[in-house]
Amino acid sequence: MSPRPLSDFPRRRLTLLGATGSIGDSTLDIVARHPERFEVVALAANKNHQKMASLVARFHPAYVALFDSEAASALAAVVRSSGLNTRVLHGAEGVAAVAMLPEVDTVLAAITGFAGLAPTIAAAQAGKRILLANKEALVVGGAWFMQTVHDRRALLLPLDSEHNAVFQCLPPADTVRGERVAGVRKIVLTASGGPFLDFPYERLRLVTPEDACAHPVWKMGRKISVDSATMMNKGLEVIEAHWLFGMPADDIDVVIHPQSIVHSFVEYDDGSTLAQLGMPDMRTPIAQALAFPERIDVGVAPLPLLHMKDLAFRAPDRARFPCLDLAFDALRAGGGASAVLNAANEVAVAAFLQRQIVFLDIAAINQETLAALSAVPAPRSLDDATALDEEARAIARGRVAALSSPNFS
Repeated sequence: MSPRPLSDFPRRRLTLLGATGSIGDSTLDIVARHPERFEVVALAANKNHQKMASLVARFHPAYVALFDSEAASALAAVVRSSGLNTRVLHGAEGVAAVAMLPEVDTVLAAITGFAGLAPTIAAAQAGKRILLANKEALVVGGAWFMQTVHDRRALLLPLDSEHNAVFQCLPPADTVRGERVAGVRKIVLTASGGPFLDFPYERLRLVTPEDACAHPVWKMGRKISVDSATMMNKGLEVIEAHWLFGMPADDIDVVIHPQSIVHSFVEYDDGSTLAQLGMPDMRTPIAQALAFPERIDVGVAPLPLLHMKDLAFRAPDRARFPCLDLAFDALRAGGGASAVLNAANEVAVAAFLQRQIVFLDIAAINQETLAALSAVPAPRSLDDATALDEEARAIARGRVAALSSPNFS
């Protein structure tokens, strides 16, 4: 049977939220390789107007949006002087607007942190095909986000390499539905272990932001790189897996796999274990979700099986990585605990990157904020989520101030 001609494939019209980050780079590389398959309608980011200007010149989107109003004004001036027809929007309202454009069928949600929640919810409310890399939509939104996806008949495809791997190892489906698949015993997420996997524990107090951001395998932004170093990133992925696949905390495991070749496992009741393997290149899961249910060539080399060394796995050191257990604790606690943990962690990581606190303080701030707001209800709207986020941040900032005070002992 001859392959289907390209004209038979739907041409996806995209909004890319987080266009100037590493996920944006990988996505636009794929788009450039397949202009017959993908069209960029809108790009959104925080405030990197210089990089956004280069993307506008290259991809000619109809719309761009920047959270930062001053950056948006600078970008608009460049767009006008270039004679381009791109419309520049600004603020949270502008970013949400490009997620809901009627001419867009696919929204790739890759804005990091709580800031990505509102536009991702907007895409769900508009019934879009959502390629989800923003963990906070589920860590903070949880049941509310999944209910919105269901009610508005949006399609949800996971973009994180681990969750995308799980999706590929489950029986074929057109979307994730937040329901446990019959016959699945357990989900096992793999983790590289980050830059401090074998680092002497007694020296962790002395590590710098540059040390924490020097990931041995993946190229990521600074915040996510620090989360990988603390393993909070994996903890947030555990919470995300719960909502995507309907698995309770007790049926989700994490194993350290430094080579980052096996991206996750799915264990079945019959004793089978399925795994998805691939080079550590985010273009693979992005391409899988962009072209789904088809497969396309995006320049990622196949695994060199005959030249590969042994694949190693081990249990995470819970004493070294307390943030992982905090995420499991928040998931088991339910309510708004995961949203509290996420807010505290964003404050703590920002403080560490600004050298206000030391690396080991991140977990302490997370734990103390979670304890202070241990029994809060789950958000049921964006207003609920914003209020809870602000309350948790205030507590975390107070703890940062105490830890960074020269009088603190």
